Amino acid sequence: MFRYFQTLPLPQLTTRQQPPGEALVGLPVIFFTDSPTAQTFTVDIRGFTVVITATATSYAWDTGDGTVLTTTDPGAPYPDQTITHDYSSGTYTASLTTTWGATYAVDGGVQADVPGTTTTQGAPVTFTVLQARTVLTDPYD
Repeated sequence: MFRYFQTLPLPQLTTRQQPPGEALVGLPVIFFTDSPTAQTFTVDIRGFTVVITATATSYAWDTGDGTVLTTTDPGAPYPDQTITHDYSSGTYTASLTTTWGATYAVDGGVQADVPGTTTTQGAPVTFTVLQARTVLTDPYD
């Protein structure tokens, strides 16, 4: 069953980050994915109808600065963010690797776990982190 599971066209989850494009030093960048985290496939295996349900079991967020945040949570956008990371100034490319597990049922029978897991790699996202500088001004100018 694992061989069939590995060949399924599992989705490559999209890495989302807030704020998009540019961020500021001192304000955490929020990571999340809004892609579907479960998918059902019906395949014919030697004349049997097999329903395989794949579910994302963990997420590895490569932040682009040497840190990998591993979670069981797909994250959420502001104001419900659960995955954040602080950066120094610079340009970074972050990506998401998703680990998938699955169950299967043959001809409508009892569901069983597919042994093992497989992974997909989402497209990377590049953004710049800027250092904000304070400037004193004369309010009467």
